[in-house]
Amino acid sequence: MSALQAVGLYSALNLLILLVLAANVSRHRRRAKVSLGSGKDALLEQAIRAHGNGVECVPLALLALFLTASLGYGAMIIHALGIGLTLGRFVYSYGLLTSPGPSMGRMLGTGLTWLVLLAQVLLLLAAAIS
Repeated sequence: MSALQAVGLYSALNLLILLVLAANVSRHRRRAKVSLGSGKDALLEQAIRAHGNGVECVPLALLALFLTASLGYGAMIIHALGIGLTLGRFVYSYGLLTSPGPSMGRMLGTGLTWLVLLAQVLLLLAAAIS
């Protein structure tokens, strides 16, 4: 599998996670009969934030993944970053959807996502200054 094919794989997996999270928001909107905002419904608020957090993190991470592959980094690096991102986003979402307060899932998911983002920053900077 080439580096760009790996980008495609992790893009698809992360977009699938976002799609499932968006469907979950819709499901909770129907249940709570709320079309805008959260209506102070706790479960809807959790669903909105799980989806929103993914939308805040995933697009830039996928763009950086594409740039990393385009700059010549190999498939193994892309797989390492992609697995970390996908696992981080899944664990974070699960943690938030199962517990409204602090949770191990949210902490681990955030840490893993941030670690991937930091690695991407360093790789892109290294390519830019070489």
